[in-house]
Amino acid sequence: MFEAVNTIVGDYEPYLGTMTAPPSASPEAAAIAAAHGVLAALHPDSAAELDGMRAASLGAIPEGWAKDAGIAVGEAAALAVLAERENDGSIDDTPYTPGTEPGQYRPTPPDFTPAFRPGLGQVKTFAIKSGAQFRFAPPPALGSRRYARDYNEVKKVGEVHSSERPPDRADVARFYAVTDAALWYPVARQVSQAQGKTLAENARIFALLGIAIFDATVAVFDSKYLYNDWRPVTAIHNGDRDGNRKTDPDPNWATFVPTPPFPSYPSGHAGFSNAAWRVLERMFGADGHSITVANPVIPDVVLHYTSWKQITDDIDDARIYGGVHYRFDQEEAARQGWRVGAYVLRHWLRPVHRQIVCAAPRPTVPASGSEDQ
Repeated sequence: MFEAVNTIVGDYEPYLGTMTAPPSASPEAAAIAAAHGVLAALHPDSAAELDGMRAASLGAIPEGWAKDAGIAVGEAAALAVLAERENDGSIDDTPYTPGTEPGQYRPTPPDFTPAFRPGLGQVKTFAIKSGAQFRFAPPPALGSRRYARDYNEVKKVGEVHSSERPPDRADVARFYAVTDAALWYPVARQVSQAQGKTLAENARIFALLGIAIFDATVAVFDSKYLYNDWRPVTAIHNGDRDGNRKTDPDPNWATFVPTPPFPSYPSGHAGFSNAAWRVLERMFGADGHSITVANPVIPDVVLHYTSWKQITDDIDDARIYGGVHYRFDQEEAARQGWRVGAYVLRHWLRPVHRQIVCAAPRPTVPASGSEDQ
């Protein structure tokens, strides 16, 4: 959608830069046709529903040459981006053997699901050079104080019947156990509508958001399967095997929310969420927003926020109070995601006229390091 709209409007550097369009073409029609073209290709089973949505959306645009030209631009943009992503590695079958030694990931109870997408960290990225570009150091050594500290934190607050988990932390743990990266799109729409962003601005914002979330996810999974760190439930069941005198085992310990079927370090939720935060803070400002999030799967939990940081703080707590991550998983992924977001902003879809860059408040960078590499 960005490539289609921007080819007509020309406010920003293009993503592919392989298209041309008459300036009088309808950018609204281009956006609709581009969205339909990609969705219909990726979800052929929903073709009838998508065709109906396309017709209804285009029906609001007056008939004429501008509409027809816009549709042609949108269809061409969809084909161009789909062609760019062909053979990106996303459907490759990557072999994986679980670990058996202390510290190594293996499938987790209760159903011991096989490891999910071990090749995701090698999928072609949209903006960063590769999933390995923003790799961090390994997780804390099993015998270290930091490991023991974070082990005992999740053991205390993440157990299914823990009396140390406040009700509000239980709510966010439940909410973010079923709410993933899709959260950031309706959140961005709420703030965009409140600030009255234009079609061209929105096309860029959501393109940057999607790119940052996707690339941060690839980066996280590159690290996950490189370090292959065991999940808290496995660690706590085997606390007597880690060589750390401060990590007492509990063979009956169970998590408050289900453990995802892939290695623990670093956290996927923290990685893609901090990439999203970095982009949205630049686009909309750090705080002063009115954001409400809900999920029909958890109808009794409705969360309200005024800043992006409040959301990521809740996500960090959710994964620990849910029993599925250590604190160091969250902290390292946050830095990794932030750097991915910063890199995307610095190098991609920049305004053609630099003086019109959004003058949002300067963001507060999470602890450690440069934003860019």
